[in-house]
Amino acid sequence: MSGRICVITGASGGIGRQVCKRFIQNGDHVVMVDISKEKLDEMVDTYGLHPQIATPMELDISKEEAVREKIDEIVDRFSAIDVLVNTAGICGRYDRVVDQSFEQFQKIYEVNVFGTFLMMKYVLKQMEKQGRGCIVNFGSVSGMRGYSYEIAYGSSKWAVIGMSQTVANEYGLKGIRCNSVSPGWVDTCMMEKTKSEYEHINPGHADELIDLGPSGRAARPEEIADVVYYLCSENASYINGANIVIDGGKITG
Repeated sequence: MSGRICVITGASGGIGRQVCKRFIQNGDHVVMVDISKEKLDEMVDTYGLHPQIATPMELDISKEEAVREKIDEIVDRFSAIDVLVNTAGICGRYDRVVDQSFEQFQKIYEVNVFGTFLMMKYVLKQMEKQGRGCIVNFGSVSGMRGYSYEIAYGSSKWAVIGMSQTVANEYGLKGIRCNSVSPGWVDTCMMEKTKSEYEHINPGHADELIDLGPSGRAARPEEIADVVYYLCSENASYINGANIVIDGGKITG
């Protein structure tokens, strides 16, 4: 087995699948982490993934003991973790602040914030021993502008961007880089779910809340994966603590 050992969470999602494929295509071994064993099995069958190039791993990243055990398992098997990409995230229910349930708010933070933190916490221990490593976390343009109806999701992504910059500062001198990417609209199931949430908030006017920006279209998941792969490559060796916006000009347009 040649190439790097790459751990990718949310592996079965629209973006996660493309990130996995991008690394596999370039000769890396991917540990595909996801909460759904069924979706992981489907990925293995669909793409014909041999055990030498990909390892499916069922994991709820919001559970600390489970995360610790799985990271130990990865290290025991491969002796290294070179790349961590945290694509796992949920949007939950969109709603006005007064209508947002605390239970839903907590659930979003458990996955988006605490899950990302736990994965970094236990992977960083190994990366520090190696003296090398690269982490890419997923923010969002929603975590940069505070869009209406997204107080839970948006603020969780603000937290992810901030955590990424903290890790970049703490570990830069130890050969470890940490960056975040902040997509706008991406053509995935999550985008379709968001549209349905907007419809429940403003029946008949959901499309009015979808601003695609000057590019006039949503991103393809492959376009996001390309940026993630670049950030984990030697070509990006001096990029650390950055938040790369991938939104077709939505924020500036």
